[in-house]
Amino acid sequence: MSDKNIIPHDHKIKKEDRARLKKHKPVVLWFTGLSGSGKSTLAGALEQKLFEEEMHTYILDGDNIRTGLNKGLTFSDEDRKENIRRISEVAKLFADAGLIVLTAFISPFKEDRALAKSLIGEVEFMEVFVDCPLEVCEKRDVKGLYQKARDGKIKKFTGIDSPFEAPENADIVIHTDQQTLEASVEQLYKAVINRIK
Repeated sequence: MSDKNIIPHDHKIKKEDRARLKKHKPVVLWFTGLSGSGKSTLAGALEQKLFEEEMHTYILDGDNIRTGLNKGLTFSDEDRKENIRRISEVAKLFADAGLIVLTAFISPFKEDRALAKSLIGEVEFMEVFVDCPLEVCEKRDVKGLYQKARDGKIKKFTGIDSPFEAPENADIVIHTDQQTLEASVEQLYKAVINRIK
């Protein structure tokens, strides 16, 4: 329901003006995949490469979202949806500011990723499926979360007792069990450059 008392102010500086100043268009790379698939590692490595080329970036991930904006949200299906909705709105604002936004969240449900795309806009949204088999993710699990989930200590853990709905038409698919980090970053970098120049 919309509030008739909320009237947006028409600011003089637009997204296009910020893009011209930054010398690149904004884009949101939405990294999705199982825990341990390599989302944050990829996002961090790509950000470093873009930053070194003087592009304006920001990473949104669990560390800076779950400890602040989304502090207090649980891992229930309802709170996961709200988590992704809020992240989508923040990513949209950052894109409006002219940034290359890298979001690294499991975001297991197709419906939530579709909402993110609709909020951010098709032109500026790039879905990156970090595709890695569950058994490989479990072997990489330095925090021991999968084992805790299998022992029943963590409930509703994606891939164990909560589903991951894999993207069917992701803009980019990265197989982190088959290709090096360097090759993956190069694949992502080329795709981003094609979108923002």
